[in-house]
Amino acid sequence: MRRHRNVKIVATLGPASDDYEMIRALHEAGADVFRLNMSHGDHSEIRKRHEIIRKVEKDLDSPIAILADLQGPKLRVGVFKNGEEELVEGAAFRLDLDDAEGDVNRVTLPHKEIFDALKPGAHLLVNDGKIKLRVKDCGATFADCEVVVGGTISNRKGVNVPDVTLPLAALSPKDRKDLEFVCDLGVDWLALSFVQRRADVEEARELAKGRAAILSKIEKPNAVKAFDEILAASDGIMVARGDLGVELPVQNVPPIQKQLVRKCRAAAKPVIVATQMLESMIDSPMPTRAEVSDVATAIYEGSDAIMLSAESAAGSYPIEAVATMNNVAYEVEADPTYTDIIEASRKSAGMTVADGIVSAAREIAEKTDVKAICCFSQSGTTALLVSRERPRVPIIALTTQIETARRLCLSWGMNCVLTGQVDRFKDAVVAAVRAAKAQQLAGEDDMIVVTAGVPFNTPGSTNILRVAPCSESLIFAAASE
Repeated sequence: MRRHRNVKIVATLGPASDDYEMIRALHEAGADVFRLNMSHGDHSEIRKRHEIIRKVEKDLDSPIAILADLQGPKLRVGVFKNGEEELVEGAAFRLDLDDAEGDVNRVTLPHKEIFDALKPGAHLLVNDGKIKLRVKDCGATFADCEVVVGGTISNRKGVNVPDVTLPLAALSPKDRKDLEFVCDLGVDWLALSFVQRRADVEEARELAKGRAAILSKIEKPNAVKAFDEILAASDGIMVARGDLGVELPVQNVPPIQKQLVRKCRAAAKPVIVATQMLESMIDSPMPTRAEVSDVATAIYEGSDAIMLSAESAAGSYPIEAVATMNNVAYEVEADPTYTDIIEASRKSAGMTVADGIVSAAREIAEKTDVKAICCFSQSGTTALLVSRERPRVPIIALTTQIETARRLCLSWGMNCVLTGQVDRFKDAVVAAVRAAKAQQLAGEDDMIVVTAGVPFNTPGSTNILRVAPCSESLIFAAASE
């Protein structure tokens, strides 16, 4: 199923999108990647959704990527005797390790690691930042705080600690079990929550053992500070703006989003912009104008993918939400300003042969009447480099590996096609021509650019480029040699 747009759409599955008919409809409406949220649903529910996605993929003969999003450590307060209390600005409030039920003066925070890291002056944010506490005094088992921003605090509300690096691994015991389960199940991407440092990514990669690509969620200030190292260790990035907007001043998030997207583009690694993109469509069939502008901004920035969360997982209008994103993408990418912005923000590639080949492929395609760039890619490296160029013409990624085709579904501009084994470049040209014509991207009298690495099946060996006519005579002549 070929899309007439370049940006990809990630749709989260949940109670509102849990059967074959709905998941197929979401894919047909524009969803390229399905997200399985490991914070919700047991393993049997996740397995069911996985099986349905693969059935839709088979029935429509269309590669689909599956992203499993690990929950990460959840920091929460305990319970209150009255269920909730009202904290008043300027009041004293204690967090401690005492299991007793809480009251207006204190509550348990059953995470010793937090107390080990806290220092006077640090802030704690409760219930998505609605309540703000400042540490006045602290020790190994307590933190005496002043209420800076008051409000209602209730049972098991989440806690964010933006000012310190917590001595917590990104993978909880639950995450480790979930990781093993989804890798055995056969997902394409693992989204890693609570990333603070490069070592968090490396730990997940070691456990995954190559069974899935690693996508790091940037949702903490420390991840922003260590972003270059995290990016180098990751296969992809998610800009998780919800948590970033809790732990950082909200006005800091838009420039951070732009900076991270550009760094990912320069590194040829896919980046998802996520969280509250069409939030009002959980309950409404129409988005707000501000939400449409937010989606459009992420597309203008050159993001690889934009994501729906509760809108498609638990909302009343999941298909409409995907269709809205799809329509916004079409309109933005048809705008001449979009091309101007994308090309103005393109950074010079590195100095490797592969960088030179894909850069030349883009320039040839844009300065002549070439209809598409076809790249052979076993590992996905060549395709990612072509995607980084953000060419004006369509990209066809040909591979013999279904796993590679699925993973590339997350990357900008990818039209993924499975092909048979290719041992000679002439065979690759023939396969590319047939794919371009089958995808209706080129006709008999058109030309395409073909890139590949010779010898074949060697990751990162992109070293050859050819401009090929799409005539049937070429196909028969090459096939008979």
